[in-house]
Amino acid sequence: MPNHFHFMVLTRADFKANDLNNAMGVLLRSYTRAINLQEKRTGSLFQQKTKAKELIDMNDNNAVSYLAICAHYIHQNPVRAGLTKSLNQWQFSSYLVLLGLRNGTLCNQELFFALSGISKDDFIEESEAMLNFKRNEWKP
Repeated sequence: MPNHFHFMVLTRADFKANDLNNAMGVLLRSYTRAINLQEKRTGSLFQQKTKAKELIDMNDNNAVSYLAICAHYIHQNPVRAGLTKSLNQWQFSSYLVLLGLRNGTLCNQELFFALSGISKDDFIEESEAMLNFKRNEWKP
């Protein structure tokens, strides 16, 4: 997305959301310093503070897990924003990696499907179904 990004990060069980916020803040400040030095500029690159949200699977049944729902939301952002027409056209998304259509090292496909409790086929089906629902129901 041109104006924001999302990361899904697996942390140790004892890692707190505030610790992740702080770590991401350090990363973004370091990145900003490097870009400012490279481009001979000053100022912020990012408008908002970093926010971390803990994703806990709140389902006891075989329904879509919260982790999968968040992944669907992230992948649908560029389509809903009108930046692309389909999920597999956004080059900065992990969607193609999760589907096994592009190699990537940042996104662990096996771990995602194990933690979310959803199969790749079901994930693809849900992605398309949710996007079609959003297209029919969502009014910009």
